[in-house]
Amino acid sequence: MNKVALYCRPGFEKECAAEITDKAGKKEIYGFARVKENSGYVLFECYQPDDADRLIREIPFKELIFARQMLVVGELLKDLPQEDRITPIVGMLIGVVERAGELRVEVPDTNESKELMKFCRKFTVPLRNALRQEKLLLAKENHNRPVIHIFFIAPGCCYVGYSYSNNNSRFYMGIPRLKFPSDAPSRSTLKLEEAFHVFIPYDEWEERLSSGLHAVDLGACPGGWTYQLVKRSMLVHAVDNGRMADSLMETGQVKHHRVDGFKFEPTVKNIYWLVCDMVEKPAKVAQLITDWMTKSWCREAIFNLKLPMKKRNEEVAHILLKMEQQLKENGVNVQIQAKHLYHDREEITVHVRRIWSVYAHERDY
Repeated sequence: MNKVALYCRPGFEKECAAEITDKAGKKEIYGFARVKENSGYVLFECYQPDDADRLIREIPFKELIFARQMLVVGELLKDLPQEDRITPIVGMLIGVVERAGELRVEVPDTNESKELMKFCRKFTVPLRNALRQEKLLLAKENHNRPVIHIFFIAPGCCYVGYSYSNNNSRFYMGIPRLKFPSDAPSRSTLKLEEAFHVFIPYDEWEERLSSGLHAVDLGACPGGWTYQLVKRSMLVHAVDNGRMADSLMETGQVKHHRVDGFKFEPTVKNIYWLVCDMVEKPAKVAQLITDWMTKSWCREAIFNLKLPMKKRNEEVAHILLKMEQQLKENGVNVQIQAKHLYHDREEITVHVRRIWSVYAHERDY
């Protein structure tokens, strides 16, 4: 198996391909990307047979912005016989992976694949049983073992492969399954909720998303992102000239500041979270967050960058590098992650966390 498959949002295959090609080149791993527009996935074919496995081990998945999932696959299995689709799939995995901890039968995130999803659900159980009989899959799920992926791109056509549980997306198809809360002011609330799932490990939620923390939401109205903070019992400064949802104001947890988000300055020093979903030029938003971090006005930030129509990958890389360099020059040590989330469209979501070398400083917040 010498190919790396990457799932992505349909329409962003070129950005995903450019990103994996660049990162592979920096590892001196060479190959070429196969891109089919609006397919929802990219294949990077390595020239050397072992390089695909090396890629998914050495390239940190969290550093990929446009990829939802990353796995090694072999050649496309075509025209699987209806009477026995399982045997060819199992045969592809023998000698490749042993005692995997999980099976995922997946499809691209396209309208054309919705019918395939029904088949995948039915097919998963008999395939799982067959893999267990061949000792390719453990009897019980184990999230510390490799994951087997069967990726159907059309009826009877699939790629067979695997990913490593310590360097992949833990979500089926790379998409957290979230339900829109009926009492939320807008659907944008799902963007922030997904960001929490993607950027913050679950075992750290109790500390980093705990009740009583203070937060600022720039460009808050009508309150989709504020809703997520209030739901976690945080105290929120909502900054926007527009109107906030009455349901949020009635909680007593929200203070509404009718100010431009680019002009607002906090008067308290105990702000942990800064969130921002403003429709503005990405460089301007990134500079705003950089200023907040430089001035130590917050501990962590999640914000959106609206993407340009062309050269999206290059523009994003340039903005994030400039942000990192500027913070470093000001003596600010941060971790920066960015992801094109499922609930994003022509934008990416960025997470910045300020890190102090002395752990005790973290208790200041």
